[in-house]
Amino acid sequence: MKTYPCAKINLGLNVVERRADGYHNIETVFYPIPVFDQLEIKEQTEGNDSNDSCLFHLSGNSLDCDKEKNIVVKAYRILEKEYRLPPVTIGLTKEIPSEAGLGGGSSDGSYTLKMLNNMFQLGLSDEQLEEYAMKLGADCPFFIKSKASFATGIGEKLQEIESMEHLLKDHWLVLLKPEISISTKEAYANILPQKNTRNCLEIVKRPIEEWRDALTNDFERPVFDKHPILAYIKQLLYNNGAVYAQMSGSGSAIFGIFKEKPKTRWIDELKIYNNVIKL
Repeated sequence: MKTYPCAKINLGLNVVERRADGYHNIETVFYPIPVFDQLEIKEQTEGNDSNDSCLFHLSGNSLDCDKEKNIVVKAYRILEKEYRLPPVTIGLTKEIPSEAGLGGGSSDGSYTLKMLNNMFQLGLSDEQLEEYAMKLGADCPFFIKSKASFATGIGEKLQEIESMEHLLKDHWLVLLKPEISISTKEAYANILPQKNTRNCLEIVKRPIEEWRDALTNDFERPVFDKHPILAYIKQLLYNNGAVYAQMSGSGSAIFGIFKEKPKTRWIDELKIYNNVIKL
């Protein structure tokens, strides 16, 4: 069985308070975008002499890590503990940039849960899958449905926004990422939590032309201070016609939303990861 885990962008992100458990409560809008990894799961054939119930193969744009620390394997192990899963071989091809604020790893983990549920007829509802996904990461529950959602709590409390698909239909997205990786821990280190007077949900329901001065990402200031090239890229998007631009999540990907297909010469000249997508 093969599927394609999608990426996401954040439309606004406000860190509203630090919790007693050390995590932070946020307000953001998760929006799925058509940038994909490739995930394939096969049941191991009879006669396989491996004692490992989850063989794993990774290719593409990836960060080196121990196999058991990969979120895809973690997802299998979570369900393996409670259900009689047969041994599988999982192949993951990474295309979504890592440590970019695009949720690629979280998406891979959640799609693994969904695939195992379908392949082996576990009968888990979306709500149950979201509970398992929460064990993998705060933004993982979003990828069970991968629908535009207003997220609160630590990112796990989701309210679908039905109007978003129509709002951004026929717009173009330019996604840019320089060779900068930003860990979530690093991004939160310099954040001063503060509740906004207007939350992201209220703002995204307004015309997109009003977003620039109202829809903010609290991570931008400290991250841009450390990596000025990101601020430059954001301004470059505006200079070339973006109606709205922002860093996604905790970075380091920067996206711009355009009403018409943008010219790409200036994008190519940057010589960094880029993707031009019709929404």
